[in-house]
Amino acid sequence: MQNLGYACMNMTLSSRPKKTRVTTNRSMIRRTFDARGIQYASELALQNCIDLRKILDWNEQLGLRFYRLSSDIFPWSSEYSLSDLPDYDSICAVLADCGDYAAKHGHRLTSHPGPFNKLTSPKERVVLNTIKDLETHGEMFDLLNLSRTPYNKINIHVGATYGDKPMAVDNFCNNFYRLSDAVRSRLTVENDDKGVLYTVEDLYNMIYKRIGIPIVFDYHHHRLLPGNQTEQEALTMALSTWGSIKPVVHYSESRCEEQNSNCKPQAHSDFIYNHINDYGNNIDIMVEAKMKELAVLQYHDQQSRKAA
Repeated sequence: MQNLGYACMNMTLSSRPKKTRVTTNRSMIRRTFDARGIQYASELALQNCIDLRKILDWNEQLGLRFYRLSSDIFPWSSEYSLSDLPDYDSICAVLADCGDYAAKHGHRLTSHPGPFNKLTSPKERVVLNTIKDLETHGEMFDLLNLSRTPYNKINIHVGATYGDKPMAVDNFCNNFYRLSDAVRSRLTVENDDKGVLYTVEDLYNMIYKRIGIPIVFDYHHHRLLPGNQTEQEALTMALSTWGSIKPVVHYSESRCEEQNSNCKPQAHSDFIYNHINDYGNNIDIMVEAKMKELAVLQYHDQQSRKAA
């Protein structure tokens, strides 16, 4: 059976009544942060970490051992250092326990910081904000005792081209070396879904050949921006960048096909309806469907019934 994972929110646990709800993305609006400050951010972060342990346990019971961590575990983390949190010692202990549990049961944990992270930007302020966010992810992964390899990837998009793709790529590669080893050793990039951005071939020739960063193949993005490659060709090229590490790919389908609507083709469907063609490769597949773990469980059920 293919090894499938899901991202961030557990639909089953987060839909429980408030007192028993399990989620790792408790946050607050800016006004609340300004009023209640780092103390409240620390309380929310600690509860998010405690609930991460509950999600990992739930995943283990269902045999789901590939999971993308939320990037919202630490609310307003751009405004402080993790070590400044009043509950830092407790957070460290809980995250260490989560990491030990993941290691003991063979869970692969990854992350995907948001699209506002742009190492390509010509604006130093944007780059500094990006570095701050990526370093927070790197520190969290270290607190979880996760490997400093792409096995526990921190995945981003290269970012905009700003009308000059070679310049943008230069910025990305130069800024890559401003990151700590906690981030650089785990960083991956994925292909895009819009015309002027980056195909797998772009990433391979312009980024991988220069700084050796692995490429995460996104099936849905490739269908929208294939460049000059077939799906299998692009997948094979991306997988070749992972060396001895088991590669990760992303899979989703268009919401337009699911609902036969006029939505943006980039929008993800709730569930997965087609067989995921791995072309015989040994890969971990992150399912980016809106219904999260429910989509993974339904897909496994469909494939099992077809095989019966």
